[in-house]
Amino acid sequence: MRVLTVDLGSSSLKLRVVGADGLVLAARDLPAAGGAGMAPEALRLAVRPLGPFDAVAHRLVHGGPELRAPAVVDDALLALLDDLRDLAPLHLPGELSLVRGLQALRPEVPAVVCFDTAFFAELPPAAQELALPRVWVRRHGLRRFGFHGLAHASAVRAAAELLGRPRDGVGLVTAHLGAGSSIAAVEGGRPVATSMGFSPLDGVVMATRPGSLDPGVVVRLLRRGVGVDALEDGLQHESGLRGLSDRTGDMRELLTLVDAGDAGAAQAVEVWVAQVAAGVAAAATALRRLDAVVFTGGIGEHSARLRRAVLSRLGALGVPADAAGEEGQAPDAVLSAPDRRVAVVRVACREHLELARAAHDLLVDAEVHA
Repeated sequence: MRVLTVDLGSSSLKLRVVGADGLVLAARDLPAAGGAGMAPEALRLAVRPLGPFDAVAHRLVHGGPELRAPAVVDDALLALLDDLRDLAPLHLPGELSLVRGLQALRPEVPAVVCFDTAFFAELPPAAQELALPRVWVRRHGLRRFGFHGLAHASAVRAAAELLGRPRDGVGLVTAHLGAGSSIAAVEGGRPVATSMGFSPLDGVVMATRPGSLDPGVVVRLLRRGVGVDALEDGLQHESGLRGLSDRTGDMRELLTLVDAGDAGAAQAVEVWVAQVAAGVAAAATALRRLDAVVFTGGIGEHSARLRRAVLSRLGALGVPADAAGEEGQAPDAVLSAPDRRVAVVRVACREHLELARAAHDLLVDAEVHA
């Protein structure tokens, strides 16, 4: 089975055709301004160079409280997803537009949707609940959902293989670090804590999102006349590294500015490092035993400089500070020495393989049991 995987992010659209053996047969990375969908003709032109495919698997940022596993797309499911748009108003509309666009383009091809929240659906109550009035929680469906689930699942799978351990027999902190970042604690193959909460705004500082924020700040801004739409736009697009530096949210650009002596850029990077290290340490407290810290995502995989800065703050956990690796090494590697109690691992983010695997399992199983 050839599976077209569709991964729409805030600024890019990643398309992959994955074979049954996990080999990427074709790939395209396209800009997607603001995470929007695509016009029908643009979508047709985007897909045509990728060649044939037998199924489509879409990454969706949110499945709400009910959708906790990959699902085959049909009209009833799409209607349910339309009702969830307010949970992720900056992501789901564009993602659903692509689902419908590809359905119209290739109606004979079955489609599957996979939810980034599903990996965290069974978080323990202590990691899931928000300390808010119960009437608010029940009436508005408030809980810690967690995000980047496909990326964390991919990291757990790859790290366990590198360590030669079964997934259900290793305690990991997975740090997915990129424009969007989150940290998870995984034990017994299942997440037991996550840095992100009700929305992807929570957790560590990101490119343009603030991470964890005192709600008193939001209340003050609202009382000072900042409208809800302006507030949402500022939190989503003008905060985080961009807000700290007053220059850019792109970590590569910030590091160039740091090297040129820009004090604002240096402070932004220092805040990011401190929060990531604190996030790793906090996640470790949810584990009975920490076996490895796993770096993934664009920054986590590619920047030895930033891995080194984060690791230098984790000595109290027994994490080796000298295990950051070097630039240009193989994408998947155990970076620490074999005798270290806590390993440091770097793995490439392979959300497309999680998507393709889910589509294959769902559709092949459906055929087998038909």
